[in-house]
Amino acid sequence: MLVVDDTPSIRFLIRTNLEIAGFEVVEAVDGADCLDALRRLETLPDAITVDVMMPRLDGIATVSAIREDRRLAGIGIIMVTTQGHPADIQRATQAGVDAYVTKPFDPDFLIQTVRDVIARTEDRPPTS
Repeated sequence: MLVVDDTPSIRFLIRTNLEIAGFEVVEAVDGADCLDALRRLETLPDAITVDVMMPRLDGIATVSAIREDRRLAGIGIIMVTTQGHPADIQRATQAGVDAYVTKPFDPDFLIQTVRDVIARTEDRPPTS
């Protein structure tokens, strides 16, 4: 798992809950850091949680960059954000997110969402 959020307390909350559920977690502080991490990780994560509003590279641009990279396109992406307006959800969906969770979130709901996304994307073929 890769957790991407510019707020340290949110990264800690997501990381802690995912680790309790048995996931190995790597953190990134924004979209640019996320893309750097994906380039240097030996094993790609099964899924990524990503915030929308972040410095340097926001969540929508990050998701778009991941979906455009054939090597990364099959990774499940869960948007975890305070931005819950239908237009925000539509933009995220168009960018390629697999699920959308609004903050504050129920930790059990987030964990189940991550598991569901991983199950759905395990056999996703790379895009061309």
